[in-house]
Formats: sequence, structure tokens, C-alpha cells
Amino acid sequence: MNQRWVATPEAVHLVGSARQAQHVVQAAVDAGKRLSVRSGGHCYGDFVCNPEIDVILDVSLMNEVFYDAERRAFCVEAGAQLGQIYEQLYRGWGVTLPGGACLTVGIGGHASGGGFGMLTRKYGLVADQIEAVEMVVVDASGQARTVVASRDPEDPAHDLCWAVSGGGGGSFGVITRFWFRSPQATGTDPSAQLPAPPPEVLIGLAEVPWSALDDAEFGSLMRNFADWHIANGSVDSRFIDLSGYLVLRQGPQGGVSLFTQVDGGNPNADQLLADYTAALIRDTGIPATIPTRRVSWLASTKLVGTSNQAMFYDHSLRSGTKSAFLRRGFTDEQLAVIHRHMVREDYNNPHAAISLNGGGGQHDAVDPAATPYPHRDTAFFALFESFWTAPGEDATHLGWQREVFRDTFADTGGYPVPNDQTDGCYFNDPDTDIMDPAYNASGVPWHALYFKDNYRRLQEVKSRWDPSDVFRHAQSVRPL
Repeated sequence: MNQRWVATPEAVHLVGSARQAQHVVQAAVDAGKRLSVRSGGHCYGDFVCNPEIDVILDVSLMNEVFYDAERRAFCVEAGAQLGQIYEQLYRGWGVTLPGGACLTVGIGGHASGGGFGMLTRKYGLVADQIEAVEMVVVDASGQARTVVASRDPEDPAHDLCWAVSGGGGGSFGVITRFWFRSPQATGTDPSAQLPAPPPEVLIGLAEVPWSALDDAEFGSLMRNFADWHIANGSVDSRFIDLSGYLVLRQGPQGGVSLFTQVDGGNPNADQLLADYTAALIRDTGIPATIPTRRVSWLASTKLVGTSNQAMFYDHSLRSGTKSAFLRRGFTDEQLAVIHRHMVREDYNNPHAAISLNGGGGQHDAVDPAATPYPHRDTAFFALFESFWTAPGEDATHLGWQREVFRDTFADTGGYPVPNDQTDGCYFNDPDTDIMDPAYNASGVPWHALYFKDNYRRLQEVKSRWDPSDVFRHAQSVRPL
């Protein structure tokens, strides 16, 4: 958990079933207690832990992963974490979910907010794979009950499944389990119900210190990354088997990490990686030869996370995060701002970073209204992160993060509003400043930055399934 956020609840209930979760919810409602839900991973915001919470319902003991033949889908309980899920799905059936790199993320929040990673260009979001969800909800009379909602349009609870397939956690009820099956899956063979990752991947990994990149060369690298993803964003691109990211690490001892992964089964994998690398490093002075190697896909899932020093594995840390979806690359002025903040010496934090994750492909092939997650026309995603240990340093680290983000998006009030260049923010990386006009001077409300035009429908679902607003936090969906 993020150590910036603390709670002193009367009780923490570890539940092992939907029945137990329903009992805890009913008791809290009957007693008028404020309830929050934890799936077992971590949260950048104060959604779970804050001083107003009386009862924390923790589903982390519910972590089973199995194939449900009746639904022709994989059942994943809401307390399972990504690393465990990847291991069990792949070793058991040769399939996976196209989720994120941090292996300690809980699936409850990850899937309900969208969920993307190195396989998203080819297979879409984790939320796109949700076939059904089991939830504890509370009706207008204060009665808790357990429902199963599916993506079948004929299901009377279809709207609830839609809402939690990208509308974020903590707004509608307690998710106790998901069933995952790809929309295009057919037949009854378990190995055909979810994406099959490549047994082997070709990866390229290079570390470039700031001393090797002047301002102009840094600008070339960032423009190359954006331009390549714009040019190769189609599902028909010959590069659909390739995914890459850049991590900009702050401070004089920092630099840029380049990580690229290609399906090793593609007969042109080596050429694809070489072509991508050449396009990426053009006019940067970075050596043309970047170390590559072939590893198993399962090993790569662990490598991609640990190669990012800012990845949130240390739960003793404090943190802040901000995010931006980009349709086009940063302007020259924005690149100069970013470079200045990354190399400045009056602030030096090796655990502060800006990560750029490539988009396009199947991620962009879905209608923006098909799920609440609306950012379906993006070239890449930028995550601004900072981690530290001492409470007394909050102002210093949050100050740097606020400054670089504000200065980058100064022309639109300090936030990446939906327009021709930017497309809002990612709910799964909650930003505590997004609701404060002192920081978000864009005039665009937090819910429009996260959900755009889908927010109204989310409110309608909220009003139907949680009319008394039992399940709420600082950025939960508000009932109508």
C-alpha cells in the first residue's frame, strides 16, 4: 500500500467467499459504518485507507484461478495478483491476460479500471476480456445481495458488467470474482478462450545515461518514440508483435531505459526489433547496437517489471502519480520542460520517473463506448511517478512531480485535457490533485479526464446498483 494513506478502522475483515463479503457489507450498512474494499495489491490514492473509514473489507484471501467449463471462461478471484495469475494461466493452460508489468497489482482494481501491458497492442485491455463478474451490491432498501453480471446484452445485469469493465473499482459494490474470456473466443477448448502469449520473446534492453543525451538528442528520442507509434498504430501493422517502453529516470545519475519485446515466434522478430531500434535512436547518438536476447515469455514478465527501478514493489514507500494519454507526441516546448526537470540537480530522486508505454493496435480498435475506458485513440501513455520513504519529504517529492506535470501541460491548465494532442488521464493511476483547481486549472472535471463521455452512463449504473452511495471514495462515480 501507499504509505501516504493511513486508516484507523474499527475492523479489517479478511473474507474467503462472496457469502462472507455479503455478511460484512450488510453488517456495515446496518450499523451505518463507512466501508472500503481492498483487493490485496496497492493503491496510489486514498480510496481504501483514509480517516473516514470504519471497516475495511479485504478480499486478498480470495485468490483462486481456475477454468469454469460451464461459462467457458477462466475464473479469477478478486484478490489474486498479476504475477500469480500469469504463472497459473500460462503453466496450466498456455494462456494469459494482457495486463501490466507490476506483478504485485491486485486484479480487482486492475481489471475494473482497464489494465494494459506489453501484450495490449496485440490483444487489448484486461477489461476487454471480462466475460462476467460476481459482486456484492446494496439496493435502495439497504439490503446486500450477491449478483453475477455478464457482458451478454440480454443479461438484465449487463450494465453492471459494463461499468466494472473500465469504470474503476470501489464505486458499485464488492467484486469477488471475474470470469475472463476473449470476445472473439469460440469452442470449448480452455486454451482457446484467452490470448496465448508467445513461448519465447526477443527483448532489447539498454540504459542510456543523461550524460550521453543532450537536450536535442533527448528531443529526437522522444519524438521518434511518438512518431513510430503513430505510424504503426494499426492492428494490421507488421509490428503488431512488438511492444516497447521508455523510462526516464530523474537525477544526475539517471537516464533513459529502453525496453522492447517482440514475439520470438515471428520469423522476422530480429528484423522487426532492428528496424524499431533504428527508428527509435535516429539522431540521438545512441549506439546502433542494443543488447538483445531471447527468453521465455514468463521470464520476460518478471524482467519487464524489475527493469523499471520505479516499479512499486516496495510497499513501505510513499508515492504520488500522474498520468496522460497522448494522441500525438510532446511539443518541442514540452520536451524542453521534461528534460529540464529530469536532469535538474536541486532535486535528485532515483525513484522518480516518467514512463512512456506504447499504445495503438488492438487497444485502439475498440469503440470508446464499448467499455467505460474511453482512451481508444492514443499513440502512447505517460506515467509520472515518484517514490520516497520519509513523511517529512512529502512536500519536496510531490512538489517536483506537480511542477513537471504542470509545466508540461501548461497550455491546457496543467492537465492533459481531451483534445487533438492529449486524451485525459488513467483512473488506475489515481491522482489526488486532479479535483483541486489549484493544480487542475483546465476547467475539465476529474471524471471527464478519466471517463470522458462515458461518465453519464456510469452515473446511471451507479444510481441503479448503489443508489445510497454505500461504495464510495474520493473519486468514485457519483449517483445521479
